[in-house]
Amino acid sequence: MTDTEMSHGKGFEVHTIFEKIAGYYDRMNLVMTLGRHTRWCREVATRAAPPAGGQLLDLATGTGAIALAAAQIYPAVAVTGVDFSEAMLARARIKSGAGTVRWQQADATRLPFEDESFDAITEGYLLRNVEDLAGVLREQYRVLAPGGRIVILETCPPSGPMKPILTWGMRTIVPLLGQTVARDRSSYTYLESSTLGFTSPQHVADALGELGFQNIGWGKKFFGTNVILWATKPSR
Repeated sequence: MTDTEMSHGKGFEVHTIFEKIAGYYDRMNLVMTLGRHTRWCREVATRAAPPAGGQLLDLATGTGAIALAAAQIYPAVAVTGVDFSEAMLARARIKSGAGTVRWQQADATRLPFEDESFDAITEGYLLRNVEDLAGVLREQYRVLAPGGRIVILETCPPSGPMKPILTWGMRTIVPLLGQTVARDRSSYTYLESSTLGFTSPQHVADALGELGFQNIGWGKKFFGTNVILWATKPSR
């Protein structure tokens, strides 16, 4: 998620949707992943592995699932949760443990942080919602300290023998769940289309490699519909 061109274009559309769905975002994530989302967020935080006394940045923090998991796993690490949606951040700020995280509204394309100021970066469902994937990753490379890790939770377009079934399921079930659980079919129709239209993990990995990241890997989740990617910025 990003605040790109908030007054028009894709950035405005995405911002409007996430402001609208903040109240039932957690519930829908739970339902759509059959309860797996919390486990994935903890895995993302664990893979980030920031050093004690270090700084972790969680981008597209939404209602704070990854940031709060990181703060719990690494009590000696300063965690900053950033999102462009104030409605999402408002939900994050009232959760149990929210006082252990610094919450900040910011644009993922123009992060208000100094170069090399974080020892690890995590993010959840950011890249599918931005127009300039390489530019957003470049900004993360800038603020990540040498030797730091980036860990990304993303949706993944279906592939392989199950592609027709999974595509049908996303096009049919996700909007239906949006209507049933959240009374909002249109927002989840966008989320379904952004998933099906998103790029492959290999393409994201290639973009990370072109920026200079090393030790790049990924693992797919939930019939290949979600993926966790990780990479390391080279040490000096």
